[in-house]
Amino acid sequence: MIQSMTGYGKAVVAFKEKKINVEVKSLNSKSLDLSTRIAPLYREKEMEIRQMVTKALERGKVDFAIWIEREAGAEAVPINQALVENYYQQIKTIAAQTGIPEPQDWFYTLLRMPDVTTKTDSEVLGDEEWAAARQAIEAALQQLVDFRIQEGAALERKFTEKIDNIEALLASIEPFEKARVEKIRQRIVDGLKEIPEVEYDKNRLEQELIYYIEKLDISEEKQRLANHLNYFRETMREGHGQGKKLGFIAQEMGREINTTGSKSNQAEMQNIVVKMKDELEQIKEQVLNAL
Repeated sequence: MIQSMTGYGKAVVAFKEKKINVEVKSLNSKSLDLSTRIAPLYREKEMEIRQMVTKALERGKVDFAIWIEREAGAEAVPINQALVENYYQQIKTIAAQTGIPEPQDWFYTLLRMPDVTTKTDSEVLGDEEWAAARQAIEAALQQLVDFRIQEGAALERKFTEKIDNIEALLASIEPFEKARVEKIRQRIVDGLKEIPEVEYDKNRLEQELIYYIEKLDISEEKQRLANHLNYFRETMREGHGQGKKLGFIAQEMGREINTTGSKSNQAEMQNIVVKMKDELEQIKEQVLNAL
């Protein structure tokens, strides 16, 4: 089954006082075009994250984001108690030695001292937290892949409908194709009859008529187009990752339809060719979304 390149996935995993959020979006693209927004704590894992995304999604314009939400209490910066006690003893000693009065509001004074409320330890990504983050990434990617599969099924139904329509239109050409041979012959003969003073060789006329009709013959184009229609169906059954191939097959189908149109010197046949072109154009539009 083919997959669409369009998709969306999001996952949230709780880890201690944090919520690890991952969001992935993808649109159609000729190759993998990945842009990332990664929380500072996880930037050391950027290459591994990119490898995970590339392996899961293969192709498309992908936007990836991972960020952290903390619980309200977790945002508070801790007070450095040891440093507060050190400042307190220093101020008391200075006051005693110099005779300067001690502060009236100790807390106001001490909390304004340097680094008392500054978080000095840097956050380190541990194995447990990275395992939780990986779980969120994998869940979001799987959700996006499931979305792609669902959209791909809709694409396959659409393609099958359009291919069947082209096949039916191709078959409907045959009655007009057979009838036009006699019409061409009769038109030429009638034209010659309108010029009574002109004599012509009937055998030579038949030879020229056969040559003319052979130039307008579309048997090969019909056969090649039928082969392309079957090849398109087979390629869809091969699974995902066939989007480019389907696009190439659609181009070949277009060439055969155009040649058929150029050889169709009958209004009914040309109308059918126009309908085939319309069906094929819808395939070409949608095949850009196929992975």
